[in-house]
Parts: sequence; C-alpha cells; structure tokens
Amino acid sequence: MATLLYNNRPALRPSRAFNAVLNDMLRDTLPAVNQLSSTFAPAADVLETEAGFELHLSLPGVAKDAVNIDFQDGQLVVSGERKAPEATENAPKYHRTETDYGNFTRSFRLPDTVDITAISAELTDGILRVQLPFDSKKVTKYHIEVR
Repeated sequence: MATLLYNNRPALRPSRAFNAVLNDMLRDTLPAVNQLSSTFAPAADVLETEAGFELHLSLPGVAKDAVNIDFQDGQLVVSGERKAPEATENAPKYHRTETDYGNFTRSFRLPDTVDITAISAELTDGILRVQLPFDSKKVTKYHIEVR
C-alpha cells in the first residue's frame, strides 16, 4: 500500500517576533536617508534597588562634557549632544543612516523619596548610569556633575 504525504515540508515559522519581521520588511521599503538626524531620544532603563533607583541611558559616542544633568521642579532632565562625523572632501557618502546624531533631552519625574543632593552620575562604555538614592529630603533645584 502506498503512503500519501499531503505536506512533506516542515512548518514554516518565523524565528523572530512578528514585530521584528514587520519592521525589517518596512525598513527595506523606505527610501534611503542620506542626511544625518538633528535630534534623537536615547533609550532609557529605570531600575529599582534596595538603595534607590538607577537610570541607565544609552549614549554611545557621546563625550562626558557633552552631557548635562539637572534637577528642577521634581524632574531630572538629561540633555546633551552626539556630534555627527565631520564632513570632509574625502568623507564617504552615506547611503543609509540608522545612527542618530544631534541634540537629545530626556526628562524623568522623580518621587519625593529620592535624595536629590546624593544623586551621582557616571558615563562609561556608552552607558550613562545615574544613581538616585532613597531619602525623604526635598530640594527644588540642583545640578549634577558627570564624572
């Protein structure tokens, strides 16, 4: 007796999430961008530890002196600039740019439990780590130095 195979192919399932597949498909249909961006919003992660909160901002290629961190009216404001590569006569021509350059600003409302005067910040390996320790003091304005 002969065996009939109705579907001898393995099931074709995407190995990535649907959103990733859709993003790739749509990105490939967009026209190539040959101008660098002038603003961007860096990705941020907020973590809570026993000592307080930690804010991690992804800032690859941003110098320490190009970052400003201020606290005013209950909000922590992180701003700065990622400088674009210098345009020279022998510079390569961009066919596609996915890296964002220019000015950025991110604001975060802080709870009253954060000790504003004990906030510290460090920029290493392209990640800005801002430590926000717990306390019950209230301060309305303070500038944080980036180490």
